[in-house]
Amino acid sequence: MKLTCTSIRLTRDEIDNNYIVSVSAWLNNLEKQKLHELSKSGKALDVEITQHRNKRSYEANGYLWILCQKLSEKIGGTKEDIYKEAVRKAGQFEFVAVSERAAESFIKAWQGKGIGWYAEASESKIDGCKKIMVYYGSSVYDSKAMYHLIRYVVDECIENDIETLTPDQLVAMSQEWGR
Repeated sequence: MKLTCTSIRLTRDEIDNNYIVSVSAWLNNLEKQKLHELSKSGKALDVEITQHRNKRSYEANGYLWILCQKLSEKIGGTKEDIYKEAVRKAGQFEFVAVSERAAESFIKAWQGKGIGWYAEASESKIDGCKKIMVYYGSSVYDSKAMYHLIRYVVDECIENDIETLTPDQLVAMSQEWGR
């Protein structure tokens, strides 16, 4: 269960000197029920608290695709090819180790998630494994990652004399993405 909290309070228990973390969050009925069941289970729970980042907006996504279309018309190829290349050059990625015999199937399954979901294998220092660089499609990007991807495509457009938003307009638009 993942929650976005609205406030957090840290206090110290005077009896055993442990810290007590209190979190406030808006919960729907299903979340309340699930949290209640988890708290009654008596089992240890893993909790991770990280800074909230807003997901990218549909406006940002639309602007990205407009730029990809303009680039494809100018330099050739499809807007999908432009998008894939942008994800490979400026997108979010990580490395995973996969057994050599499963590498091809893993790559095929990863790339089946969507246009920007790309994977490429290379040799690994682990015997019997391949090192695979996996790229995430922008559908899972937060606003910061989406801004970085769009900034890359904007720079490509500028290099090809394609009109884009000004840097100030882009920053203003990116600030709206999180609202």
